[in-house]
Amino acid sequence: MYTLTRNIGGSYAPSNPDFNQDAHLHVLITRPNHRLGNLLLITPLIEDISATFPKAKIDLFVKGDISSCLFEDHPNINRIIKLPRKPFNELKTYLETWLLLRKNSYDLVVNVDRGSSSGSLSTAFAKSRYKIFGEHLQHIPVLTEEQKHIAKNPVYEFRKFLASAGISVSTTIPGLNLKLTETELTAGKKLVEEFISQPKRKTICLFTYATGEKCYAKNWWSQFYKILKEHFPDYNFIEVLPIEKISNLSFQIPFFYSRDVRELAAVIANTSIFIGADSGIMHLSSAVGTPTVGLFCITNEEKYCPYGQGSTAINTHKTSNQEAVKIIADILDSETSPDLSENRIHNVSTLPR
Repeated sequence: MYTLTRNIGGSYAPSNPDFNQDAHLHVLITRPNHRLGNLLLITPLIEDISATFPKAKIDLFVKGDISSCLFEDHPNINRIIKLPRKPFNELKTYLETWLLLRKNSYDLVVNVDRGSSSGSLSTAFAKSRYKIFGEHLQHIPVLTEEQKHIAKNPVYEFRKFLASAGISVSTTIPGLNLKLTETELTAGKKLVEEFISQPKRKTICLFTYATGEKCYAKNWWSQFYKILKEHFPDYNFIEVLPIEKISNLSFQIPFFYSRDVRELAAVIANTSIFIGADSGIMHLSSAVGTPTVGLFCITNEEKYCPYGQGSTAINTHKTSNQEAVKIIADILDSETSPDLSENRIHNVSTLPR
């Protein structure tokens, strides 16, 4: 499908733009994907469009039902057009949802991922004066670390489009943002306090699961947790579980499980640091502002690393457990809040995982 669709469409900017930053634009962001992480990774683009055009109405073209709870507190979101997660089980609904794209006329359509076949097709299919397919950065021989990141890349594409229209924008790239309410955060704090033994101590949050080859084995987690426990004796530890309710620590520490994504996020938000493999829950931690340590062994850390609030990616093929603990200690000891746009990737030494 990618081979068939990779040449579909080309972005086009207005030569004489007839909209300004006070315009009531109708914008469509297309990311037909159901995964938690991939949906959270579009929040920087939503934030950037909302900051540039405060009166804009933003529609989302996504897949699955989880999007409703992820974007419920983004004020500029107007409508979420949701493809069924399993198209062949709901073929009629699937086709009808695609047809919804033709019922609206947009001022701008933004394709989040140029590598997505359905993203390119939906961008071409939607009715709009201007479209961003996301091919501009592909022609740059050497991308910066910022431009390679999957959450920042569409923001750069959007800003390049605006620059060609003569519109200036902020230089700061927004972070992921779930926009938890104070009520949700307070409830999350109470839940954490129910599980920890020492309420006055800070809490380290672990997530020991991930999909496929991204998942670290039980033996690895057992050894890593032993080192963490030795180095941070004055911290509480809590494990958050995936929807599959799997613990690679065999449930040996207090754990929290919830099918409510926002409740799970509120618990993570009330911990001092999150440590886990590349996953949707890792990005959920970033989206609530918790310093996040992403453990990478397969996926590209430049593209998917957590960023903001002192977050970092650790390549465990090149970083020993002892070196990883030193990085975590530095984050916990930091008394200043890093720039939200900061990316930090650690490839310390060539050591086996």
